[in-house]
Amino acid sequence: MTIAEAQALVDRWIKEKGVRYFNELTNTALLMEEVGEVARIMARRYGEQSEKPSDKQADLADEMADVLFVLICLANQTGIDLTEAITRNLEKKTVRDGTRHLNNPRLK
Repeated sequence: MTIAEAQALVDRWIKEKGVRYFNELTNTALLMEEVGEVARIMARRYGEQSEKPSDKQADLADEMADVLFVLICLANQTGIDLTEAITRNLEKKTVRDGTRHLNNPRLK
């Protein structure tokens, strides 16, 4: 699935099942909530925080998909083409950081 197809799929789902988009501020708050859920799993599963038995059942892939879904909602409702945005962003990073990481001895 392309990014454009994902944006169209989410838009179709919202219109058919979700009734309408939540407003942008609500979706921003939801995005922060979903990112927090990913962070919680990462801190407990891969970080130094201990994982409770109930944490072990958390599905990292599903939580990441929740983040992506809400991010796509925000892009759709603000008129952002994410394919174009990520292409421009990678071009910016290439110009700015093209050799920076390659020359970083800490990454070798």
